[in-house]
Formats: sequence, C-alpha cells, structure tokens
Amino acid sequence: MADVNPFPILPEARNTWVRLRTLIMLRWLAIAGQIVTITVASQVLALQLNLGLLYLAVGVSIMANVIAMFVYPENKRLSETEAMLTMLFDVSQLAFLVFLTGGLNNPFALLILAPVTIAAATLRRGSTIVLGVTAIILTTLVAVFHVPLRDSFGQVLAMPQVLIVGFWLAIVIGLLFLGAYAYRVTGETHSMNEALLATQMALAREQKLTDLGGVVAAAAHELGTPLATIKLVSTELASELEDELHREDAELIRDQADRCRDILRDMGRAGKDDLHLRTGPIGAVIREAAEPHAERGKTLHFDVSPGAGGDARQPNILRKPEIIHGVRNLIQNAVDFSEANVWVDVHWTDENILIRIIDDGVGFPLQVMGRIGDPFVRRRANAKDAEKRPGYEGMGLGLFIAKTLLERTGAEMTFANGSDPFMTPKDRATRSGAIVEAVWPRAGLVNEVAETGSALGENQKFQA
Repeated sequence: MADVNPFPILPEARNTWVRLRTLIMLRWLAIAGQIVTITVASQVLALQLNLGLLYLAVGVSIMANVIAMFVYPENKRLSETEAMLTMLFDVSQLAFLVFLTGGLNNPFALLILAPVTIAAATLRRGSTIVLGVTAIILTTLVAVFHVPLRDSFGQVLAMPQVLIVGFWLAIVIGLLFLGAYAYRVTGETHSMNEALLATQMALAREQKLTDLGGVVAAAAHELGTPLATIKLVSTELASELEDELHREDAELIRDQADRCRDILRDMGRAGKDDLHLRTGPIGAVIREAAEPHAERGKTLHFDVSPGAGGDARQPNILRKPEIIHGVRNLIQNAVDFSEANVWVDVHWTDENILIRIIDDGVGFPLQVMGRIGDPFVRRRANAKDAEKRPGYEGMGLGLFIAKTLLERTGAEMTFANGSDPFMTPKDRATRSGAIVEAVWPRAGLVNEVAETGSALGENQKFQA
C-alpha cells in the first residue's frame, strides 16, 4: 500500500521570488555596519586604511540601493536571476572590503556567510550553489591576495599562517553547512505549508459535499409531502376523467411527480445535515467511507466487532468529514496496492475505538518506513508500480492528508508491515501487506446523546 496524490502540488514548487524591499533593507543595515566599522577602525583604533577605496565600495552599495528604490516600486518581487545577481553583488562588495582590510586577518570576513545563507533560504538549489561557489572562490582569493592591515606605527597586523588556514576552513565549512541547513529547513517548511494547504482543501471539499448533501436531503424531505399529494390527486383524476386527452395529462403529472421523487431520493442519499444522519454506527460510517472503492476489482473484508471487554452494541460516532475522507484515502491506498484483498477491522472497547486497514500487497518500502506520513516522501517507482498505477508518482501527500485529518479528530496513527517485504509470496501470511492502524479515545469520537438513546432535538433551518 502506498499513497495517493489528489492534488497537483510538486515538492519542487517553492517560493522563488524575493521582495526587493527586503534586500534593500538588509543592505542598508550592512551599509550602516560597514560605515561604523570603518570609522571605528580608522578613528578609534588608528589603523592605516585606504579610506578612499573603502568609502568608494560603500558608496557603490549606497548608489545601488538608491537606484533600486527610485527605479522599481516598493512591492517589486525579484525573479530567481535578479535575486541571485543582487546577492552576488553583495558578496563581491563584501569580499572587496575584506581585501582592502587584511583579508582573513580581518575577523569581519565571517560576514560573507550572510548572503549565502539568505540565498539558501530563498532561492533554488542551482542559484544557491552558484552563490556558494562564488563565495568560496572569493574567500580563497582574499586569503592569498589582500592589502595588509597596519596599525598606527605601520606594523603589519597578521595572524599565524595556521590560524589563517583554520579561519579559511571554518568559513568554507560554514558556507556549506549553513547553506545546506537553511536550504533544507526552508524546503521542508515550504513542503509542509503546501501539504497543509492541500489538507485544508481536501477537508473543505469534503465539508462542501457534506453541506450540499444536507441541503438536498432537506429538500427531499420537505418536498416529499407535496409530491405525494400531487401524485395522489393526479392518480384520482386519471381514474375519474373520461376524456382520454385529459386523462393522459393527469397520468403525465403523476409520472413526473414520481420522477421528481426518485431524483430527490437519489440526490439526498449523501445528506448529513439531518440530525439523525450526523451520527451513525461506526460500521456504517466506515462502510460509507469505503463505498467508492468497493467495486474496483479487489475484495473488501469488514470485521466490525467489539474488542476485549467491549459492549456488543456498535458505538454511534459522529460523521466527521475528517474521518470519512481520511479513512477513504487509506482504503484507496490499500486497494491500489493490494493483490486481491483488503481487510478493514473495526473494534471498540469501553476506552478506545480502533480501525485497522490491511492489504495483501508487498507492504511499505523499508527505505521510507521511518518517514511514512511526512509530505513529499519520494521513492523510485518500479515497473510493477507503474503497471498498477500508470503515471503515478508516490509523494507521500495522500498519506499525509489522511494522517493529518484523522489526527485532528484525536486518532493515534501507526504504520507497519504484516511480513518481511523480501519474503517470497508463498512464504507470506494471508495478511502480509501494509498495516495502518488508527486508535481514538472513545469519549472523543462517540456521540453521547445518540448512545443514551435520548432525542437529538429538532433539525435546524438552513441559514441563507
């Protein structure tokens, strides 16, 4: 059993646009820091610096900011290439300042990490690699070629060569580690946000279908009496009228009333807004969730029975869209990747309610067992998978949606395999495939009013 991807959201689809205003503000902060540092180094520490070139480099950065502010609107968002070029400019400007102030003898060389880290958090992998490689090359160059840093007496301030090499190595490792870390964390954040959006879309869709079914059910209920009256009167007229033409008209009215009744009955089967239909025996609710996949060539086996010490009477649970959609998604996965059979076990005790879904397929791949339920878990599809589900790429989004929806209702989810996937088919047990188990506290799932047999109250009118 694998997962289903009901929404065309790709894991590579991450926000690759950055606001120009954000980069401008960060550059103003860097410019202020550079001016303060140059002033303190020259006036307080009395270091001999080439102030002309230093202020020229800072002035170029100021001019770039001013031009960007006047040429582009504040809400402009940079494309991938524009953002990369902007950050390349910042890295080059910072490297030039370090070149003029002693190279890696200047501890502020560490700031070259900042643009690369920002790029890793906002740009795609290719742009981040280009920026990181450029930063490493520039760091290496300023480590070898730089203007010596001198004090007020003209003496060169330089660290031992071993410390220079260590500082260079620390910067390079920092570029690689921080870049990879920021890229990974940001990528997972984007993936999680997209997956949660898909979950909300699934829940909203299920809720809309439920609401629509409720409206239809209410309409069928309210129109039942007038349609029955029309049928009764038209039947009596048809039997009493002697004129054949008028009798045919009365029979037509009767037939159309029957047709309206049948249409409303068929449309209202999914209604949930009637208070009596908002709850149901747990077995009926689970069978309803499995109904769309009951005729797909695989046999569904239901075992609805009490657990150890449980009451023989089925608990009445709330028909929550999260439960129906989540269980339906899990059953779909089981049907897709089973050989011939899927077992749906429903058990209850005085404390818990358990739903277990098992198939007779090969089970979950071992390489993704630790990440089942995470969004966008990819694995290489084999020929057998491609034959079962042409054009399908497992991304983990379907299981993530099901897991998230069910956990919202209080379920505790577990995933396992019924047997070793490397066993031969003849050595496997009957229930040898993937196992998905959801356990709820009974008090959070059962409708206590329905359980006690008390009246549910009057149905509420739909609000316009």
